[in-house]
Amino acid sequence: MRRFRMFILAGAVAGCLTACQAGPGEPQRVEAPSSDLESPAPPVTAPSTRAAAPSVPSTQATPPALSSEAQARLDQELIAAAKANNAALVRELIGRGGNVNAKDAIQDSAFLYAGAEGFNEVLQLTLAAGADVASTNRFGGTALIPASEHGHVETVRILLAAGVPVNHVNNLGWTAMQEAILLNDGGPRQQEVVRLLLEAGGDPSIRDPEGRTALDNAERLGFVEIANLIRGGG
Repeated sequence: MRRFRMFILAGAVAGCLTACQAGPGEPQRVEAPSSDLESPAPPVTAPSTRAAAPSVPSTQATPPALSSEAQARLDQELIAAAKANNAALVRELIGRGGNVNAKDAIQDSAFLYAGAEGFNEVLQLTLAAGADVASTNRFGGTALIPASEHGHVETVRILLAAGVPVNHVNNLGWTAMQEAILLNDGGPRQQEVVRLLLEAGGDPSIRDPEGRTALDNAERLGFVEIANLIRGGG
């Protein structure tokens, strides 16, 4: 029995000596998973601090279709705004679909009235909106004829550039040149109007219902400067 205990004791001492010589145990090494088995993490993108630009409505958008009654009301509003020389309102009403060629009860359209009265900003708006430059008023005249009569020099320039017929004859038998002479004072504005008409191809030989040419009427009324312009061809 004593021998058996000594044997146990000797075994324990030997085990202790072996453990001490071995030193501290190394931590278990964990192999990382193979890179070809794992997809790389997607890059993290910082949220954008820039606000999205607001959408701008198109200024060329086609206005909604109107009933015939609503269109007629809109067109009459447009003519009234043109007669009031309210360019801002004319612009708005055109944008809503107002027809610049629509006429009122006395055959005025926004275009014709603006041309006759020298409302040049309104006139330009109607031209940009597709005014019919050959349209006529209740006297059968184009916008150029009353503009010439009134001596609206810049208006005459605009209308000629837009292509209004220069030799159109109205129901009274007068061209723009005849009316510029017969219905005004022959002053500097009338002289400039006649010069512009001649340069644009105005024909001074067209006779009025009395058989008189533009030169005949200028001489008869004592408008020497205009007569000289006509003789010199402008």
